[in-house]
Amino acid sequence: MRSYFALPPAAKAAHKVDRAGLPDDDAGVDLAVEECLGWLCRAQDNSKYKDGGVARHYSLLTGWGASYPETTGYIVPTMLAAAVVTKNGDYRSRAARMLDWLASIQLEGGGFQGGLIDSEPVVPVTFNTGQILLGLAAGVKEFGDRYRPAMRGAADCLVKTQDPDGCWRQMPTPFAAPGEKAYETHVAWGLLEAARLDPDRGYAEAALANINWALEKQRKNGWFESCCLSYPSVPLTHTLGYVLRGILEGYLFFRDEALLEASVTTADGLLKTLNHENGFLPGRIDSDWRGVVPWVCLTGSAQVAYCWLKLHQITGDESYREAGLTANKYVRRTLKIDGPPDTRGGIKGSFPIHTGYDGRYFGGYGTFQYLNWAAKFFIDANLLEGEIRGNIDAQ
Repeated sequence: MRSYFALPPAAKAAHKVDRAGLPDDDAGVDLAVEECLGWLCRAQDNSKYKDGGVARHYSLLTGWGASYPETTGYIVPTMLAAAVVTKNGDYRSRAARMLDWLASIQLEGGGFQGGLIDSEPVVPVTFNTGQILLGLAAGVKEFGDRYRPAMRGAADCLVKTQDPDGCWRQMPTPFAAPGEKAYETHVAWGLLEAARLDPDRGYAEAALANINWALEKQRKNGWFESCCLSYPSVPLTHTLGYVLRGILEGYLFFRDEALLEASVTTADGLLKTLNHENGFLPGRIDSDWRGVVPWVCLTGSAQVAYCWLKLHQITGDESYREAGLTANKYVRRTLKIDGPPDTRGGIKGSFPIHTGYDGRYFGGYGTFQYLNWAAKFFIDANLLEGEIRGNIDAQ
């Protein structure tokens, strides 16, 4: 109670609203995407150093954060996709500003730092380099050779620092628990995007080596070991979404049916955890696909929804479509299309925004924060939903 009364008024208000339960209102795909894109633009404009990167978050406790290189990297392709769908050239211009900033902070050797732009220590980190590589590859595709040197530098760095078994151990992040990370298949995806543009530099081979290594961590029921930032026995849906997306992108690149089968096994496990009536997907899941927390990691829900919808496109399985739509709707219902500009259109780290801590539930995810990567994955999943709905309407 002492902690609650010490909160700023906005945090108290959000806590009270979320404790009342999930709102009924659903803005729908088009308006939700529009509002969320607006929030991402404000996150870029209000970043602490006004450097062209995207603020990591808006906190109800401390305000706007500094730019986050990792997530700014993979926000780039989202902004470019939004520019095409909405025919709004401002999103394209903003993506170029993000890319210019990222290229300016690339470290010697081609890697990129972990953490926020003002975090210490400044050391190259595998995961962050791979996520920025996604943006650099999108930049080369959209803008030409302007970003190719930076893209090649990042991709070459990942190839050079990969161990013979396909795992990356040489550039760990200082901002997460130590150890191997199966979710670095999301790094492999970055290499695959670079391979589409530079096919003869060993990028695809390195990506496949990592995906095959990660699959050794997959249990028969589809759950992954070594797949969390801090609690590997109960990984976040966020990191499970990372590993699933990386393997799924591996299938789309190589068309290897074994990779599709692995994706389906994990996707089916997640289906068992979803509440198919209201879209509730527990934020942490144990090895028997049981939810162990009473809160939702909204980032993870959006990531998993995207993968379900993509699997529907690949396989035609309606269960994936329905699961993706249901999970998307849950996250949309947490979004506000009115109120202060700092929070309007943003996606919270968790729902509820504050979950408490009792030694079992490990707190929430991004407590009292609206996260830029939550917005990114939300937009991606809803753009894909819009595409699927459009295809159905056209039939």
